[in-house]
Amino acid sequence: MAEPLKNRYGVEIPHRIADMITAVWPGFDHQKFLDFVLPSYESLELMPRGWHMADGLHHALPDNYEKAIDILLASLPPARAAQADGSATADREGNTLAPFLFMPHTFFVARYGLEHFEASMRAQYELTQRFTAEFSIRPFLLHHTEATLKRLQSWTTDPSEHVRRLVSEGTRPRLPWAPRLPAFQKDPAPVLQLLEQLKDDPSLYVRRSVANNLNDIGKDNAVAMLATAKRWLQDETASPGRAWIVKHALRVAIKNADPQALALMGYGSRAAVEILDAKISPQKVREGGHVRLGCRIRSTAKHSQSLLIDFVVHYVKANGATRPKVFKLTQVDLGLGETLEVSKKLSLAPMTTRRHYSGIHKVELLINGQSFPLGSFTLHSDATAP
Repeated sequence: MAEPLKNRYGVEIPHRIADMITAVWPGFDHQKFLDFVLPSYESLELMPRGWHMADGLHHALPDNYEKAIDILLASLPPARAAQADGSATADREGNTLAPFLFMPHTFFVARYGLEHFEASMRAQYELTQRFTAEFSIRPFLLHHTEATLKRLQSWTTDPSEHVRRLVSEGTRPRLPWAPRLPAFQKDPAPVLQLLEQLKDDPSLYVRRSVANNLNDIGKDNAVAMLATAKRWLQDETASPGRAWIVKHALRVAIKNADPQALALMGYGSRAAVEILDAKISPQKVREGGHVRLGCRIRSTAKHSQSLLIDFVVHYVKANGATRPKVFKLTQVDLGLGETLEVSKKLSLAPMTTRRHYSGIHKVELLINGQSFPLGSFTLHSDATAP
C-alpha cells in the first residue's frame, strides 16, 4: 500500500515556513506560530494540515491582512520557469510534495482574504507560480464572481504557464479536493469563454488542464461539452494539440460509449466483426486470484474500419446487483478478413478502491460502443469457495 501523502508533509514543514517568514520579518512570532500548529498537527490529514497552518499564520502575523500578505509574499522564493519543451515543471507533475510548502499560504488567502480583493489577487498570482491557487481562487469565484472572471480573463495571456493554468484549473466545476462551483455546473458558458482563449496554449501543462475542465463540464452539461469539442475539431485553424485536448476531454464520454463522442473520435461506425475463440479462464476463482480474458476479433467489413476496443467486467456489488467497469484495450484499423487477438489478465486481489463480492461476473467486449458478450466467471470469497 502506498505511503500516505501526509507522511511526506511532516512537522518539518511548519518549521520551514516559520524560518522563511522570520528571515524577511524578524518581528514574526516564530514560537507563537509553532505552539499553535504543532500540538494537533500529526493527527491531521494532508489538506487539513494546510488549513490548520493557515490559521496559525493568521494567529502569528499582523492583524492587518494586506501587511500580512506583503510579509508572506516577501518570504517566497523566485517563481519557477517553464520547461524548454513547454511542459509543466517537474515538481508540479512529479511525485514530490515540494510545492505544497506554500499550500498554507494559499489557504490563508482563501480563508481571510475575501474582503481584500486586490491584495488577494496579487497574492494568488504570485503563489500559483510556486504551488497552485486553484483552491484559493474558488471562494472568490463564489463571492466575487464577475470581478474574478474578469481578472482570470486578463490572465489568459499571461507569460507564465502557471498563471494561465490557474485560469482553467481554478474554474473546473468539479475540481478534485475542492468544493464544486454550482453556478458553473448549471451554466458553464463563463468557463467555456475562458477555455476558448486557452485551447491552443503552447504549454501541454495548460492544455491538459483545459481538457480536464471540459471533461468536468461534460458530466453536468454533455450537450455543451460535445458541441464545444465538435467546434474545436472542425475549426480549420486548429492547432496540432487541439485533437489531443478533445480526446482527453471526451475520455469519460467515450468510456461510457456515448455515440456522439465516439463519432467525433472516428469510431461512430457500427463494428462489422465476428468474435472467435472467446476464453475466460478459470471459470471459478477465489478472491486474490486472477482471471485471463481473451478472444480473436475478425473484421467482416469490405473496407478498412477503425475500431475502439475495450473489455467490460460487470462486478457484483454488496447488494447482489452489478456495476460495469471498463478496461481500455486498444485502437486499431482492421481490413477485410484481418484478425486481432486481445487479452487481459484481471486481478481479483483486494483493493482500497474496489471491494470484490462473490457471484457471477459477466464479461463483454465493447467495440465502437457495441457490446459483444464473452461469457462470465464466478468469484468465491474464502468463506463461500467450494
